[in-house]
Parts: sequence; structure tokens; C-alpha cells
Amino acid sequence: MSLSFHWFLPTYGDSRNLMAGGHGTSMAGDRPASLRYLNQIAGAAEENGFEGVLTPTGAWCEDAWLSTAMLVETTETLKFLVAFRPGLISPVLAAQMAGTFQRHSRGRLLLNVVTGGEPHEQRAYGDFLSKEERYERTGEFLHVVRELWRSHDPISFQGKHIQIENSLLNNRPDPLPPIFFGGSSGPAGPVAARYADTYLTWGEPLFAVSKKLEWIRGLAVDHGRVLDYGLRIHVISRDTSEQAWAEADRLLQAIDPADIERVQANLARSESEGQRRMLELHGGATDRLEIAPNLWAGVGLVRGGAGTALVGSHEEVAERLIEYSRLGIKHFILSGYPHVEEAYWFGEGVLPILRRKGLWKHPVQRPSAPVSTPFATALTASSS
Repeated sequence: MSLSFHWFLPTYGDSRNLMAGGHGTSMAGDRPASLRYLNQIAGAAEENGFEGVLTPTGAWCEDAWLSTAMLVETTETLKFLVAFRPGLISPVLAAQMAGTFQRHSRGRLLLNVVTGGEPHEQRAYGDFLSKEERYERTGEFLHVVRELWRSHDPISFQGKHIQIENSLLNNRPDPLPPIFFGGSSGPAGPVAARYADTYLTWGEPLFAVSKKLEWIRGLAVDHGRVLDYGLRIHVISRDTSEQAWAEADRLLQAIDPADIERVQANLARSESEGQRRMLELHGGATDRLEIAPNLWAGVGLVRGGAGTALVGSHEEVAERLIEYSRLGIKHFILSGYPHVEEAYWFGEGVLPILRRKGLWKHPVQRPSAPVSTPFATALTASSS
């Protein structure tokens, strides 16, 4: 199995240190998320062989659709994994936007469907459904979107949360954008099994990830489907293990204890099962953060959502990724602080190891030897 690697686009800002917030809590970095800086991250990701970049959604970051659309013309092959929430947009409009994005990007759109954030954030957007109802709505939403993408005739739908009448897309997306979807609670499973192309989970110890994938696989079989699987996790990869752990320790020492207390109190009120699992990995303690070999839970002390990182030498990080791939993980969505520099650490350190093992190849075929230029040859001859 050839593995796919994606990077992350921090549209709330970036920093050399861990930033407090996320998952419904405001956050900002000391490197503002200007278009110039986001272009630097996208360029670093593309240069290092990442297939795409995940762009988050929520009140605490810039809009993912607009941000990524502005990066299309400054990149060539990089795909954009755009996160969005079904409850905040019509399924017909979302299907239409996907078609527009695919045409203007020449097929570089991936979709990350996020059922909903924390209740207070959803209500701020005008969404007052319960968690269970939000998953019901997501299922209806994806059903309508997929029907619109493949139907040549107008469709109508009368669901509990979504109703449309005689809807038809004049320009369907080609190719159809793959749908990435995550969720650890019970209602998430059936939605993933029926509508997702890739099921995403956060970085937990191998046995926990394996158990979750078995759950989704079983549900997918019931619907006659086979899914891909992805892992969202941070990375700190260096030439030696000592250097990597020194960087993790530096990040930890730079955290304000008041930020830990504030963020942990906010996250403890979360309705997210995935967030609960992240919190249980460290319990707010700073002295037992290596929860499995090379798996560090320090990020989750101050960041909501994905809260773990693979920390170690390039060889160690590569081996941990291979272990996850043996469980069935194909897509790895990575990030690091700061995102430009860490893209190069991983791209120049880990990916060559995986390439030598036959597990990864650069998505863009590059010339194996320098290309000679007539101008340079003529100049050399004339000066000799």
C-alpha cells in the first residue's frame, strides 16, 4: 500500500510554540495567517511531496473555502482538504461549490465533513440541534450531495432536517471529491460507513486505533462498502531522538500553566467523544505524556482536537507510521510547530526513508538528473 501524506494549513496563525485554544475555543499565533504566509506553508507542503493540506473550520479560524481558493493559483499539484460543517450550508450549494472548486483547481479538492463543533459554537452560528440530530442531518446532507453529483435529472428529498425540491447541478464536479469524515461517538459510525470515502481518527495508541477501525469496518461491510482510513496527528522529527525530545521539552516548558488550566477546563465540558479520549490520554498532567513509544500527548494540554504528536528520530517516526499503516491507515494528516519548518524536517527526514521502503513516492514525478540548458552550455564554450 502506497501511503499518502497531507499537511495542515493553520488559518488562525502559527508559532514556534504550542498555541492554546481550538475546538470551539479562540486561538491565534504570533505569525499571523496572512495570505503570504499561508502561501509559504502551501509551497513547503507541495515541495516536500505532501499530497494535500487540511484547512480547519470554525469561528476560531478563517473560512476554509475562501482561504484555499486563494491558494489555487500559487500552487500546481497540491490538493486542498477543505473542512466544512453541513449544518451551516445548503447541500445544494455545497455540491455546487465543490463543482466550481474542482473546475478551477483542475481536480484538487478533497472534502472534510465536520458534523459540528461544541454546542456553544454551533449556537453562535444559529445551529441549535442536539449532537445526535447533527449526525442525522449530516447523513441526510451527504445523501443529497452524492445524489446531486451523480444525477442527470432533478432530485427532490424530504428528510427530517433537509428538504429540497427539483434540484439539479448544471456542472457536476469531475472528478468527484473524496469525502473525509471523522467521529468517535456512536452516531458517527453509521454515517461514516454509508457516506465517507476515508474515515479519520486522531492519534491514539495502536490498540485504540485498531479497535476503532474494526468498528467502522464492520459497519461498512453491512452497507457493502470498503473505506480508506486516515490518521490526524502532529510530528516532531529530528536527526536524533535526543534532538526531537529536546524540542518536545522546549514546547512543554514554554506553555503557560494558566493556559493549561483554562483550556483543560473548557475542553472538559466538550460533548465530543473524540475530545474526551484525547483528554484521558494525559489527564491534564505534565509528567506522563509519552503514552506509547514515541507518542506524546503534550499538544493536547493546550490544544483542542488532535492532541498527540509522534516524537523521535526520522527512523523512529517512520517506524511508528509503518505500524499505523499495518492497521490499515493510508492517509496521514500531519502538522508541526511552526508549519513551514516542520514540513521540511519531515519531508527531508522521514519521507525518504518511507520511499526507500517502497511505502511512499512523491506525487509529482521529478527528473532524476539535472536538466542541461543550451544557454549554460553555450556560455561555457564561449568562455573556454
